[in-house]
Amino acid sequence: MNARRCFCILIALVAHGLATADPLPFLSPIFGDNMVLQRGQPNAFWGWAKPGEKIHVVVAEKSGDAIACADGRWQARVVPPASGECVVTIDGPQQVKLQHVLVGDVWLCGGQSNMQFGLPGADDGANEVAAADQPNIRLFTVASRSAYAPADVPKGVWKICSPKTVAESGGFSAVAYFFARRVQRQTGVPIGLVQDCLGGTPVECWMSPTTLHTLKDFERPMVEVERLRAAHAPGYGSYLMHWLDEFDLGARGPSWADPALDDHAWKIVRLPGGFAEFGLEEVPAVVWFRRELTLPDPLPAGAATLHLGVIEKMDTAYVNGSWVGASSWVENPRAYRLAAGMLQPGRNVIAVRVFKLKSKLGFLTAPEKIRLTLGDGTELPVAGEWRAAMSVDARPPHPLPLGYENYPTMPTVLYQGMIAPVAPLAITGALWYQGEANSNRAFQYRSLLPLMIADWRRAFGQGEFPFLIVQLPAFQSRKDQPGSDDWAELREAQALTARTVANCGLAVTIDTGEADNIHPKAKQPVGERLALLALAQHYGKKIVSHGPIFRALEREGGALRLSFDHTEGGLAIQGERLAEFSLAGSDRQWHWADAKIEGDTVVVSSPDVAEPVAVRYAWQANPRATLFNAVGLPAAPFRSDDWPGVTEGRNPW
Repeated sequence: MNARRCFCILIALVAHGLATADPLPFLSPIFGDNMVLQRGQPNAFWGWAKPGEKIHVVVAEKSGDAIACADGRWQARVVPPASGECVVTIDGPQQVKLQHVLVGDVWLCGGQSNMQFGLPGADDGANEVAAADQPNIRLFTVASRSAYAPADVPKGVWKICSPKTVAESGGFSAVAYFFARRVQRQTGVPIGLVQDCLGGTPVECWMSPTTLHTLKDFERPMVEVERLRAAHAPGYGSYLMHWLDEFDLGARGPSWADPALDDHAWKIVRLPGGFAEFGLEEVPAVVWFRRELTLPDPLPAGAATLHLGVIEKMDTAYVNGSWVGASSWVENPRAYRLAAGMLQPGRNVIAVRVFKLKSKLGFLTAPEKIRLTLGDGTELPVAGEWRAAMSVDARPPHPLPLGYENYPTMPTVLYQGMIAPVAPLAITGALWYQGEANSNRAFQYRSLLPLMIADWRRAFGQGEFPFLIVQLPAFQSRKDQPGSDDWAELREAQALTARTVANCGLAVTIDTGEADNIHPKAKQPVGERLALLALAQHYGKKIVSHGPIFRALEREGGALRLSFDHTEGGLAIQGERLAEFSLAGSDRQWHWADAKIEGDTVVVSSPDVAEPVAVRYAWQANPRATLFNAVGLPAAPFRSDDWPGVTEGRNPW
């Protein structure tokens, strides 16, 4: 997640958490002009009125009735016409008419930042946006919200897919768009997309309290969620933000970011640095830093950017008292764009709050990279002399937060804030692109993902609807030697879920990705492979939707012969040779192996393993994808062994 997104999320959550609750609407905002109703099944409509009031819903010539319950909620069910455009009328204490409503298929699009990744940022994004005049695709983005109890009302509006709407606010999900475009073109069915995802979030954020309690792995953080719910705390969804609220002296009373604050009694320090002067080199601490800058009159036109470099662990930056950015992603160089009017001619005050966790000294970037860039490109150094004050000395026995992200990572908070408000909307199925945030607990993900799928299916009450999973793409540096790997184990957990949970599918993407970018731009193959799964499994199209999937092995002397499912058209090699296979004997030591295709099988051997007992393929975070079928779909990574992996038994709680 980039710094700007972290900042935007945090601002939105703070604003939400501190705002007073709005009155419950007569009709939930998940229903609106331009929406898609789910064909072929009853559609639930709901909202709020005075207890006992009657509501009548008409969709074309079909209708349904409801009476508001004691809590004011009403819900009516109507089966829409088979197809076409229609008008929806809701009569009761108010009358609402929804125009330009289509009947088609609705897909819920969940996950973290790679599902959230907007179309403008994808490969050839400008041209894809310009060509996105797709009136039979409709878009709804569920606004980011974390909550400690089930929320009632989602925020968002339905929009007709167009170059304008697909690019707004950073862009609609590229993966979801490419999926819908392929499905709509091949079926002619209107597609509604509900984008319900948030960057950086682990799967447990998207699960219900009831389900997580059954797992017993999250009792400690769940106690904290319950405590915050009972205290009516702001809905940050972040342990760190609540910890700062409780202990940060600089956030109490007059903020230490206020340009009018008298900081003459603060220590003079030099950045990078600033912690040693307080004797805090080796211990967790929060320190505030302030610096004045005198800027020219007039200021250069254009947007200015504050560059703070890499910071450990979290920073929060202000300019003239206004919050400009925050990030807890250590490796992410901070570059905060300043809104128009934030800088002024003459005196300006920059304030930065840094929570240092490790023995590193907070600012980890060379002094010349800590700077303010004005609108005309002029660069002003801001390293060097600052004033500083300690806000929290967090050395033991001072308590520390349970987590250190400044965006929602707490269990259940996004299920309650972003899933509960849209259920039981009638849908066809769900797309899921997530796992990066759980990779260090990949073995636990074997339990978490199936439970989350069951959670969502219960919430929407429409049986075992299709649930299509994106397997993680290639990422990180390629390893020279075979062995164990947490990303490979996460992919295995995704594959196990797709194989064992009813009506699931797996889109393999190891031939996509970028070694140094967790947000790869190649989103079209991801969306289209999800579409292949949907077309084959749900829409009944006779197409190839999977690459080869390992089925069994046979021992042949000093080699292993591997057989596969989904070898339509035969096995194929991409690249110079068939690679990324490894073998191990009974000593469990892995060695690279030679592999060759023989018919619909692969024969694997190694001069270093005389008596192989196990084989693996593409078993690392960034493998070379070399084995495909004839239609160009990659083989799924696999292993034949069940030996303990590097993530088995990991649980931070």
